[in-house]
Amino acid sequence: MTNPNTEDTSRLRKLPLHSEHERLGARFGAFGEWYVPLYYSSVLEEHETVRTGVGVFDISHMGEFLVRGKEARQVVNRWMTNDVEKLFPGRALYSPVCRENGGIVDDIVVMEEAPDHYFIVVNAANIEKDFNWFKTHLKDGVALENISDQIALFAVQGPLSRKVIGLLFDIDLNQISYYHLLKFDSPFGPIRLSETGYTGEEGYEIFVDCGKAQALFKRLMEVGRPLGLKPIGFGARDTLRLESKFLLYGHDMNDETTPLEAGIGWTVGWEKEDFVGKRALEEQKKKGLKRKLVGFEVSDRGIARERCSVLVNGQAVGEVTSGTFSPTLKKSIGLAYVQSEYAQVGQVIEIEVRGKAVQARVVKTPFYKRSKGEL
Repeated sequence: MTNPNTEDTSRLRKLPLHSEHERLGARFGAFGEWYVPLYYSSVLEEHETVRTGVGVFDISHMGEFLVRGKEARQVVNRWMTNDVEKLFPGRALYSPVCRENGGIVDDIVVMEEAPDHYFIVVNAANIEKDFNWFKTHLKDGVALENISDQIALFAVQGPLSRKVIGLLFDIDLNQISYYHLLKFDSPFGPIRLSETGYTGEEGYEIFVDCGKAQALFKRLMEVGRPLGLKPIGFGARDTLRLESKFLLYGHDMNDETTPLEAGIGWTVGWEKEDFVGKRALEEQKKKGLKRKLVGFEVSDRGIARERCSVLVNGQAVGEVTSGTFSPTLKKSIGLAYVQSEYAQVGQVIEIEVRGKAVQARVVKTPFYKRSKGEL
């Protein structure tokens, strides 16, 4: 994200509810090719709102695809490293999508709406790339449709999110649990409601037709106001996700990194007969990793940012991919790729911040995990 006071915004796309966010007093900035709300009051205040109460993010920049056809399940399963055989109607799954060499095309969420019908959520910066990649790996009789411009997406996150959703929709929320999906009709048209999120707190994501988005958002703010619901910007989204060690594509992983290096090997369905990249990942697993993504805490003053060098005994051994001051932990934290021999928890490292080496150490992640229930 860039400084909202210095950037050229003329080339950037705006969210469908941009004027609504202006009305709410948002400060805007660039996130990829989008002009998004960075914060409304402050990043610290909004971070705390989600950790202790409830907030709503407008993440309508995200991409959505439909995959349909008699052999859709087999096709989608070959695209994903994770095993789509785990799915059933109403179930969601997180997975990387890899190239033949094991590099990560994107990390996505796939939801099964029917055995021959899948709904896939992709990162905004990768919509065109992912669509083209999926197209080249399609099978006759399976249809792929990009509906990203038709869908608005709101994430209601925090300990009070379930209460807010219960006031917004007349549905039985006992039907849904973590990484599950409900489809139903509402006064705002057809709704997809998933119990998913990017904050480490209980939360829900609402997919609605763009034409009904403003009415739904206004109603959401109205019913949520007595519970303290506030709009939350992308600044707090980043600090929240990093505390919970949710990776950010284009930073903590990309086409040059593999799921094993990124520490998400648990998403690889080794028992699957095949998926794109399987042989490369098997070979990497056999040979061992040369580098790993680790979490670190900074002991000295200073905040490590992306591309800062990681040093051991004055020698560069890696590079920071994400870094911030953690509002919850009250310390500077980050993620970095380092040579595998320096990836053990407790390893003392240094981060080069503005020309000065500050002390840090590798720590167990996630940095933060909510105390009640499990994600």
